[in-house]
Amino acid sequence: MRARQLGITLGLGTPGEFNAITDVPGVRVGHSTLLDEGAARPLRSGVTLIQPRPGAARQQPCFAGCHVLNGNGDATGLEWIREAGLLTTPIAITNTHSVGVVRDALIAAERDELADPAVYWCMPVVMETYDGLLNDIWGQHVGPAQVREALTRAASGPVAEGPVGGGTGMICHEFKGGIGTASRKLPAAQGGWTVGALVQANHGQRRELRVDGYPVGRLLGDIPSPFAEQGTPGMGSIVVIIATDAPLLPHQCQRLAQRASIGIARTGGGTDDSSGDLFLAFATGNRDLPPADYGRKDLPFSTPLWMLNNDHISPLFAAAAEAVEEAIVNVLLAGRAMRTADGVLVPALDGETLLKALREVGWRG
Repeated sequence: MRARQLGITLGLGTPGEFNAITDVPGVRVGHSTLLDEGAARPLRSGVTLIQPRPGAARQQPCFAGCHVLNGNGDATGLEWIREAGLLTTPIAITNTHSVGVVRDALIAAERDELADPAVYWCMPVVMETYDGLLNDIWGQHVGPAQVREALTRAASGPVAEGPVGGGTGMICHEFKGGIGTASRKLPAAQGGWTVGALVQANHGQRRELRVDGYPVGRLLGDIPSPFAEQGTPGMGSIVVIIATDAPLLPHQCQRLAQRASIGIARTGGGTDDSSGDLFLAFATGNRDLPPADYGRKDLPFSTPLWMLNNDHISPLFAAAAEAVEEAIVNVLLAGRAMRTADGVLVPALDGETLLKALREVGWRG
């Protein structure tokens, strides 16, 4: 179940065909899920991978930018994005203790594709959130096989949500969390660009939860919290990836990434000290470059580019905020109840419960 299937339309924009980050042409998503709930320490983890364009990212890098709302988290490759403004690898999302092995596996995959790896280097982007309440995180079960599976499965079209891939063991607003996605398609008069977002949501306090602006979390306190005996509500993190086919330069991608903060705030997140809130945005819009005779013929080493005028970038900002907001709600509705190794229930938020709470606080749909 997704938000729009329940009649919950967030914001003013129009989703793309799949209402997913894969509505941005060329973007593909793949999951590899590890799930063994019968083990003494349940195994619930994996890898979610985003490929920005068909083919190797190193051969057609995208302009990119990143933003950190709260730094209680980790990621590899972001310093090079800040320095060069380029995304040259796929983006992988996993759990906190698997960042290193996922990074190494992506490097190995790049090496295997290169005819002469001695002339190239690789600095993959890998991001994380903590799944230690529901997953045997110290077992470090995620390995190269999961990375290669996610790479192999990466595809356009609908994206699986909820407890899949890197989001398998995550908790969001004290409900089952995980992967969520959404998109917005701008009208032709605003450029016709698409903005898509994918989140790995493992953050938030239930009492702060808002849906379509309504404080539904205040009415859901009678549902048992997984943090009643261990941990602190809001102790997790959220990773946000934003993609667009608009022709943005790196500093504009950074500005777009910052707008993830608005989508998180609209759902009641973004204020916890222990939450790592890390965002990355990339733009594929310079794939179709101007004609070869455009620009300085005496500078063959230069690259002609398109750039969206800043006077017309506001609709993209609004689209990004809405897509992130809806992606988080989609995470919650895609959840499946799980228990920790100690038997503590992590409940799922079903659509009927959410609609009942919305109506009680005055929502009219």
